[in-house]
Order: sequence, then structure tokens, then C-alpha cells
Amino acid sequence: MEELTAQCRSCQRCGLAATRTRVVVARGNPEAPLMVIGEGPGAQEDETGLPFVGRAGQLLDRMLESVGLDSERDAYICNIVKCRPPGNRRPTPLEMEACRPWLQEQIRLVDPPVVLLAGATAMEGILGVKGGITRLRGQWREWEGRWLMPIFHPSYLLRNASRDRGSPKWLTWQDLQDVTRRLKQVRP
Repeated sequence: MEELTAQCRSCQRCGLAATRTRVVVARGNPEAPLMVIGEGPGAQEDETGLPFVGRAGQLLDRMLESVGLDSERDAYICNIVKCRPPGNRRPTPLEMEACRPWLQEQIRLVDPPVVLLAGATAMEGILGVKGGITRLRGQWREWEGRWLMPIFHPSYLLRNASRDRGSPKWLTWQDLQDVTRRLKQVRP
């Protein structure tokens, strides 16, 4: 994992390298049964070198905690791209493709039985499925011997605060409960 991190830090495969402050590889436990993959670093992540540390990351931590998972012990958290896209824009397909070897190596090294795809960009980057997070969230997919579930990105949940039945937050709570059941099945 240290070698991967060092290689990522020296990466110049795409134009994002020229605008980054820090490469953002991962946080959490590289031996965790759960991997969370998001879109890409934001401003706070670019400053700290750690993924999901801003408001969305704090919400992600609370979401995991609400179902008995500790984000540092029970999860390995990373992104589709390792460098911040300017203005927090969505990564381009070329940028995602440039980072793909790093992400594939992370998946290989961590070898998680369960993967959460946080948002449409993560779903596109892993499964090649564009859009449709509302339609596909909460549905298990088998991929390369792992269980994947797309969920709403925490930043989307920050903009949609209702917890009413059927709301994005309520649906995500249902999804995360399903994730804990799956984790118990794959690692009793």
C-alpha cells in the first residue's frame, strides 16, 4: 500500500496533476471488509491529502456509525480519481481512466467483499453505467467476485435533508442496513 501511495503521489497521467495540492489516496483500514468509493477530492481533501474529510465525509462517517461501522476500522475509503478536479467539477472520462490502474490496485490490495459506490460518478467509474443513481441505488451487483451497492453520495444527502420515509436519507439508511447484513454474511 505504501508503494501504491508513493506511485500515486508522483503520477502525471492527466491534467489534474498540474492543479492539485496533494494526491488523495485513501483513509481507513486497508484490511477492512468494506470499501467506499467516491467521486474525487474536494478542497478540504486536496488540502489534507485524505478523502471524505469535509462536510460530506463527516456525514459519511456518521452514516456508517449509525449502522455500527467505524470509518477508520471497518472501511477503506477512496475515490475514482486521486486529484481534485478544478472547481470541484465532475472528473472527465479521461481523468477517470487515467486513475483506473490506481483504483484497481487498491481494490486488489484491500480485497473487500463489499463495496459501496457513493454517487453516480463512482458507479460510472466502476460499472460503466452512466446516470441513474436514483434508479440503481440500493441494488446489489456482483462484480469481480465482490458485492457492490450504489448509494446516494453524502454531498447529495446534505442538499436533501429530509428524513421522511422515501426521502434520499431514509433510502440510504435502508441501504446501509442492507450493507451491514451483507457484511455479516460474507464475514460472520
